[in-house]
Amino acid sequence: MSELAASGVSNRNHGSNIGTGTIPQGSGAAARVLDAEMNWLAKLLDAAIRLYFGQPCEVDDIARIDAPDLRDETTWYARIVREHITELDERVTLALALAPCLRPQLLDPLFARNPNLERAFSEFGGTARGTHAGFWPTYETAAFVVGATTALERRIRLTRLAEPDHPLRRARILHLEPTESAVNWFDAPLRVDPLALSRITLGVEQRPDYSSTFPARRLTTPLEWDDLVLHSGVRDEIDELRAWIEHSRTLLDTWQLDRHIKPGYRSLFYGPPGTGKTLTASLLGKTTGLDVYRIDLSLVVSKFIGETEKNLAQVFDEAERREWILFFDEADALFGKRTATSSSNDRYANQEVAFLLQRVEDFPGVVILASNLKGNIDDAFARRFQSMIYFPAPGQAERLTLWRNAFSRGPRLAAEVDLEVIAADYEVTGGAIANVLRHAALSTLRRGGETILQADIIEGIRRELRKDGKTP
Repeated sequence: MSELAASGVSNRNHGSNIGTGTIPQGSGAAARVLDAEMNWLAKLLDAAIRLYFGQPCEVDDIARIDAPDLRDETTWYARIVREHITELDERVTLALALAPCLRPQLLDPLFARNPNLERAFSEFGGTARGTHAGFWPTYETAAFVVGATTALERRIRLTRLAEPDHPLRRARILHLEPTESAVNWFDAPLRVDPLALSRITLGVEQRPDYSSTFPARRLTTPLEWDDLVLHSGVRDEIDELRAWIEHSRTLLDTWQLDRHIKPGYRSLFYGPPGTGKTLTASLLGKTTGLDVYRIDLSLVVSKFIGETEKNLAQVFDEAERREWILFFDEADALFGKRTATSSSNDRYANQEVAFLLQRVEDFPGVVILASNLKGNIDDAFARRFQSMIYFPAPGQAERLTLWRNAFSRGPRLAAEVDLEVIAADYEVTGGAIANVLRHAALSTLRRGGETILQADIIEGIRRELRKDGKTP
């Protein structure tokens, strides 16, 4: 079946009596392609059951049942089949993994019980999965459909799907997810990656929802690099990080530097609040096409032993599958210096730090930690950073640019406003300037005016200085 991705022009009717119907997910071409694929899988299941039990069947091998022809289709599923699948067992396995989400009733015949043993047929595979009431196929199910139950050679060949380098797994489409009760690889449930599933069915990417079990939020920004005002030396270091994101595969694969350079990049952004650390992380994702997710430390840190590692592991696993940039704001809370082990709580806290250190070091993508003070970060982490970028408070020239950028839109400035004097007299950060803009604009609206006054800006600055305990 080496030409499977392009074969199957004629779909002959083989008398299937399993799970016909339409696909509720998707629309247009995607639904039509998936509907045809599920109809094909229904025929395969019907034939596999008939052949196994010696019932009348129009074919003597399921390979004789033509797969839908996807050569001229442009859907996500058609692309996956053409680019990552060459053999029958691969396409059957992927179709089975989709069936519980697309047409669960198609698998109902596999609930049949062995009358001789008064239990389910072990050769059908299947497992319970959450609240799903239908039959959830396993790799054992795929083995049954392709005839690997009786042909040992086919069964052994199917094990290649467990290899991390298999195209379907390397492309993060099909997951190998052994359960605690699984005895061997064939007991693992078939699961399609949620991102791949949303692309296959809807043609769009559905991102995970922020929750107590997924403590990460996507960072976005309407701003551009021109809006980020930094010292030239800082910009150079950021450009190096950006170059890694854009060219790491060239370095590791094309130039074969993977013998000396590990995948992944770890950077520490440190400096006073409001100096552009979060904005820089957002812009790196925006300009390179990668999603940036900020870890919510309030949800990650749990009072229950083991929950911190569990929550973080889920985020890291998802980020690796989807090639996210991970951003830890106020990273001192989790990546701070380890304490002396004077109690069991101290020992556990140090175990958390060790776990985080290992996950960060093994992560093949980009991890950015943000902290106000470099000295707060554990020394073991510091040695493993590829870059440590200091974001200083802006100088007078940078402050003037920030003031001009902030007030370039919206209400006009009164003639009395002198931004050059303000930039020279008040040492504030970009974050503080944004807050001053908000205060000044609201003050203008409250008095029914159309221009921002010098007094509005000065009062906003005084409020920001008081936040830091400074005398206006």
